[in-house]
This record gives sequence, structure tokens and C-alpha cells, in this order.
Amino acid sequence: MKTHHTTLRTTLRGRLLAGALIAATSLAGGLAHAAEPTAPAATRAVEKRPNFLIIVADDLGYSDLGAFGGEIETPNLDALAKGGVRLSGFHTAPTCSPTRSMLMTGSDNHQVGLGSMAEVLTPGQKGRPGYEGYLNDRSVTAAELLRDSGYRTLMAGKWHLGLTDDQSPTARGFERSYALLQGLQNHFGEDQTEAYRAAGAASTFREDGKVVTYPKGVYSADFYGDKMAQFIREGAGDARPFFAYLTFTEPHWPLQAPPETIAKYKGRYDAGYEALRDQRLARLKALGLVAKDVKPHPFVDTPAWSSLTAEQKKDQSRRMEIYAAMVDRMDQNIGKVVAALKASGQYDNTVIVFLSDNGAEGSRIDTIRGVPDPAKLATLPVDNSFDNLGAGSSHVGYGPGWAQAATAPTRQVKGYTTEGGIHTPAIVEGPGVKGDGRIVGSLAHVADVEATVLELAGVKRPETYRGRAVAPAIGRSWVAALASPDAVVRGPQDLVAWELFFRRAVRQGEWKAVYLPSAPGGAAYSREAVLPANWQLFNLKSDPAEAVDLASSQPDKLKELVEAWNRYAAQNGVVLPPAQPAAGAAAPKAGAR
Repeated sequence: MKTHHTTLRTTLRGRLLAGALIAATSLAGGLAHAAEPTAPAATRAVEKRPNFLIIVADDLGYSDLGAFGGEIETPNLDALAKGGVRLSGFHTAPTCSPTRSMLMTGSDNHQVGLGSMAEVLTPGQKGRPGYEGYLNDRSVTAAELLRDSGYRTLMAGKWHLGLTDDQSPTARGFERSYALLQGLQNHFGEDQTEAYRAAGAASTFREDGKVVTYPKGVYSADFYGDKMAQFIREGAGDARPFFAYLTFTEPHWPLQAPPETIAKYKGRYDAGYEALRDQRLARLKALGLVAKDVKPHPFVDTPAWSSLTAEQKKDQSRRMEIYAAMVDRMDQNIGKVVAALKASGQYDNTVIVFLSDNGAEGSRIDTIRGVPDPAKLATLPVDNSFDNLGAGSSHVGYGPGWAQAATAPTRQVKGYTTEGGIHTPAIVEGPGVKGDGRIVGSLAHVADVEATVLELAGVKRPETYRGRAVAPAIGRSWVAALASPDAVVRGPQDLVAWELFFRRAVRQGEWKAVYLPSAPGGAAYSREAVLPANWQLFNLKSDPAEAVDLASSQPDKLKELVEAWNRYAAQNGVVLPPAQPAAGAAAPKAGAR
């Protein structure tokens, strides 16, 4: 049976690649009519267009999965990695909604409305083009284009790209959807009460566009896995291919998971985060994902494990146990969706892409955020006692130690333009993929997902859509690199740039320049007032940890990269804080929060 499955999938891969070379579509003038493949009808009948399943984890660390060096039980994702390709050079934005905007549209986040997260827009950014806080009218989503070209479009999980009816998944191309609109939720639905609503802390959900109440007591990974499996089963008799977007809220804080899954990890992390980092780094080296001689960036803003009291160690270990359970449960539900694909006969023609939306979350979070009134916050039923950790009424994060163990050997965590914030795991498996566990190391970007999907589907990306101009694409298709070990996504001269919370970066080949202003009070997500910094320069080939600043020894290279970043900022309308005197200013302490 296994041999038959492999042969069938290989045959489909060959057919798909041949079809992708001749398929194209037209949406000339941005007309609202469906985009039809231009390949002859007889060809379309033979060259079956693939299904797509895009799976997004929320704040997953680089080495959390077994296939990326982790000890957490993730057999379903590991199986996808074994049969497909791991992208060891994959990059995102530093946080979730900017990443998701580029994933959905293929355009820079500053062009399509998520120049910053809606929740933290500064006064200087509000009202500026590209900072709407939702997908603006210069964006067109992959779901819209695929729907117009004859795809069935499905979505379950976190949206975070707009709250209103005209900003919802239904309005942006999804035929079926169950969406969390904000950036996080109580994983057991305990924020669906009147108390949470009165405090302004309730999450909002839409099913097929209509506002609904999330079912209390149902774990989020289970719910979204079941919902996507349901959508797949419902379409088993539909002749159309599908585009499915499954976006888990795991392992985003608050740390909550079913007790039976937490119990699997009891005692596993008692040796501490330094030991975990060393163990994972050794496995990353053994897997060929990290060079044998690489040294990790030192921990930032993290006390030595040996300095903690017995009670502190006990508390910290439990938090990591819960986090591991969240990842485990997510993987179980990915297995459930894959099983639904196989049962419906659609697995062999489905391209599966898995990724994390940014690096691990290293902030210290032991309360409910977004409630400015302390009196209202005090009315919410939060119990962070040790015995209650992991329950729906607890609300904690796991902090910088465990997060940096997961992003090692790179520097820092979510929210930063250093590698620890933007270098995340990604897996691609399915027709068109020459896999068998192969590693693709060239620089890849989250905006590439749209370009790859459209090429494989035979859909041309338009310059206008329904009478409005569309922001330019920045993504590169992975089709050639997925099919051939000799192909790359980006070469040594290709540039990629980032900006979020006024933190900046630009990458060209092995060179990367980084600018990290600090915020007064050490805020994790910078607002208007930020302190000037100096640009830093790193060679990621010899120093993936970004530990050795070469700015003074390579001034010409730094100048070249900074000028490239300035052009990027001008082209994309990046809004920066008012200039402040830089006299006497030095580069901030790495990772100042």
C-alpha cells in the first residue's frame, strides 16, 4: 500500500509540474468575473489542479517540533517533514498580524494595512496609508483569486486581519469559515462571558461572516481541527479543488491545555531552560539544520536556572509542560485533518504548507492584557495558583528563558527583527515536492506562499482587482526549489527588508543589518517614543547568532545595506517616529525590552 501511495503521489507531482509550466490566468483590468486557467480545456481535464492546506502555528519556536530538533511529541508534523521539504531559511514578520497579511496577499505588510499591529498603532501611524490595522483596499487575497478561479475556499482559526463584517474572512474570499477575529483567545472559551465582555476582554468569532459565541469548554486546537475536518468532509463530493487555511491559536499565551496532555510532560523540563537549549541545539546539528560549530546567542534578560528557588523552578517547569502540551495537541489535530484528507481521497493531490507566524513569545505575561481599567480587570476570574496552571481560568506565559531555548542558536524572540523573532520552522509536502526529508536552506519569506500557491494553481496575480489597484507582490515562488535540489528561492544579491515597532532589518545573501531602538521602560512592543540606536551588521553564514557586530570593520557593506533599507522604507511608506538627537546614543543592550 505504501509503495502504491508513493508512486501515485510521484505521478501527480510530475503532472502538476508540467501543468504549472503552461497554466496562466487573466484578471485584466481587475474585472470581477472568475479568473479561469488559460490552459486548454483538455489539458485542465488531465492536469488536475492541486488542493492546498496552509497550516499556521501561533508563536511556535524554531526547535519545538521533532523534525526541527524538539522533544515535544509531534509525529504528524514530523511525518510531513519526512515525506516533504523543510525550509531552514524561512522568515516571517516579527509578529502575527503583519505576517498573516503577507501570507494572504503576497505584498509587504506596510502596503496592505498592517504596517503595525492594530492594537499598538502609534498616534503618528494612525490614519496613514498602510496602517489601517486591517487588510486595506490595495490588497487582494489568495483566497479571493483562487475562489474566482474555481476553488472552494475554507478557513478555520485565527484571522487577526480585521474585525468588521467587510474585513472578515467571508468578505475576503472564504466560502466557509470559522474565525477568531482578534490576536488571541481563551483556549477553553472562558472569555465568552458577560464579565469578559464588560471588561473589553472577550474574543470575537465569526462563522461564515456571522458573529457567534465560541463553545465554552472545548479546547481551541480540537475545535479548529474538527471544524476543518468537517469542511473537508463536506466537500468530498465537490468537483472543485480547495484552498484551506487552518490557523491554530497554539501555542500562543495564555498557556492552557487539556490536563491529560499536560500530564505527558510532567517532570520533562525539570533540568531548566539552559539544558533544554543545549539538548535541542545538539539535535539541530545532528539533523543538519545548524552548522556543527555554531554557538548560541547568550540568554538575554533571563536569570540562570541555578539562581532560581525550588518553588520558582517548579513553577517554570510547569509552564513549559503546558506549552509542550499545547504543541502536542496542535499536532494531534493536524493528524486529524490529514486523516480526513486521506479518508476523502484528496490527500494525494493536496499541497500542505506548515509554518509558524513568528518566533517564540518571550514576554513575561501573567495577566490579561488589553484591559486598561484595573477595577474591571479585578472582576475577571483569573487563578494563577500552581495547581490551576493550564486551566481555562489561568492566564500566564512561559517567559524569556524557554522562548530563547526554542529560538537558539539565534538572537532574541518574537517582536524583534533579529533572527530569533523572524526565523521560523516551515514544511512543504505534497504533489510538486521532491521531498524525502530534504532541507532547502536558501532565504525564503512568508510572502512567497502566495506566489507558490498561485503558480501551482495556474492563477496569474493581477495588477488590479475589481477596479482597484493592487499592491505589488514581493514573494518568490518556491515551485522550482521544491521540485529540484539544484534550485534556490533567492540568490546572494536578492534583498529582503523588515520593519516593525520601529525595529528594522535588511538581508542580502549572508549579510544582515539590524537596527534596534529601545523603548522607555523596556516595553516589548515599542510605541511612539523610542530611543535612537546604531545599525549593527552581521554575517549570518559565520555568525547565525548575530553575536559579532561587524559595523565598524565593514562600513561600506553596512552603508550599502542601510541605503537599501531606506529605499525599501520609502517605497513602502514605512512610518517612523520623529527624529531624536542621536548625540551620545549607542546601540541598545541586545534585546532591551
